[in-house]
Amino acid sequence: EEAIAVTLDNGKINARQLNVLVFLYTIGTTVLVIPAGLASAAKQDAWLGGLAGIVIGVIVLGLYIALWRRYPGQTFVGICEAVLGRWLGTLLSIVFVLYSLIGAATVLFYVGNFYNINFLPRTPFLCITALFATIVVMGVRLGLETIARTTELMLPWFLILFVILVATLAPSIEADRIRPVFETGWRHILWAGFTFSETAFMPIVFLFAVFPKVDDGARAWKGMYITALAGGLCVVLVSLLCILILGPDITSRNMFPSYALVKKISIGNFFQRIEAALAGMWFITTYIKTTFYFYGWVTSLSEILKLKNYRSITLPCGFILVALSVVVYPDVVYMQEWDTVVYPPYIWAFCVAVPVLLWLAGLLRKRS
Repeated sequence: EEAIAVTLDNGKINARQLNVLVFLYTIGTTVLVIPAGLASAAKQDAWLGGLAGIVIGVIVLGLYIALWRRYPGQTFVGICEAVLGRWLGTLLSIVFVLYSLIGAATVLFYVGNFYNINFLPRTPFLCITALFATIVVMGVRLGLETIARTTELMLPWFLILFVILVATLAPSIEADRIRPVFETGWRHILWAGFTFSETAFMPIVFLFAVFPKVDDGARAWKGMYITALAGGLCVVLVSLLCILILGPDITSRNMFPSYALVKKISIGNFFQRIEAALAGMWFITTYIKTTFYFYGWVTSLSEILKLKNYRSITLPCGFILVALSVVVYPDVVYMQEWDTVVYPPYIWAFCVAVPVLLWLAGLLRKRS
C-alpha cells in the first residue's frame, strides 16, 4: 500500500512546508464564517469560545499525529486497509473519498457565494466557481511540491495583509462591547468551542493524503502543534475584533462578519474602502483549503482504484466538483441548517470517531 501511495505522487515536502500548509489550512474559510457561529452561540463571549475551540482542536490534532506515528508512510486509505482488511478498509476509504469531495464542494460554494455577493453580483455563480476550480485543478495537477512552494510564497502576503487588517482596525475598538464577560455561561462557550474546532481543526484529517510525503515526520509533528495553534489564534483575533467593533448582534447576523469588519476601516477619511485589497487574504486561505480537500479526494480515489498516477482523473473530478458546488447547498437557509444541525455529528463521526477506532485497533493488534 505504501508503494502504491508513493507512485501516485513522487513529490516530497519538508517539515517547514507542511507547517506553513497547516497554518493556512487551519484558517481556511474559518476566518470568513466562524465569527458569526461563535457570536450566535456565545454572544460577546465568542472569543472565549474560540479559545476553548483551540484547546479541543489541539487534542484532536494530537489524535491525528498519534495515528500518523502509528502508521508512518501510509495514507488514510492505506491505514484503513491495514487495520480493517481489504474489503472493510476499502469501504471506509470510499467514505473518506466522499467526505473529501463534499468538503471541497462546500468550500467552493463558500468561495463562490462570497465573491458573488460582495464583488461580482452580476456574474453567474457557476462562472465564479468554475474559474476558482480551474486554478485548484491546475495546482493539483502540478503536484504536491509545487503546491507546497506556492503556499510558502503566499505566507508573507497573508501575514502582511493580516497585520494591516489588525493595525487599521485598532482605532475602532470599543472595549465595552465584550462586557459582561462569562454572561452566557460555560455551556454556550463550550458549544462555541466545539463549533470552532469542527471547522478549523477536524478537517486536518484530510491531510493524511500529504503526511506520507513529508521528509522529516518527527520535526513536523512538533511544528504542527505550533502552526495549528497560531492559525487558530488568528481566527480568534478576527472574531474578537468583530465583537469589539461590530458587536455580537451584528456579528451573529452577518454571513461574512470579517468582511463587514474590513468595511469599517477608515483612517482620516482617506485610508478606507480597502476591502477588495484585503480580500486577497481570504483568497489565499480558501485556495489552500479547497486545493488540499481536492488533493485528498483525487489521490485517495486513485489509490482505491490502484491507478499509478492521480493526474489522469483530476480533470473529470474537477467537473464533478464544480457541478456539486452548485447543488451542495440549494440555498442559504439550507446551508445554515446544515452547518448548525447536520454538520456537527457528521464531522465528529468521521474526523474523530473513526480515527480513534483506527488508532485503538492498531494498538490492540500491536499488543496481540
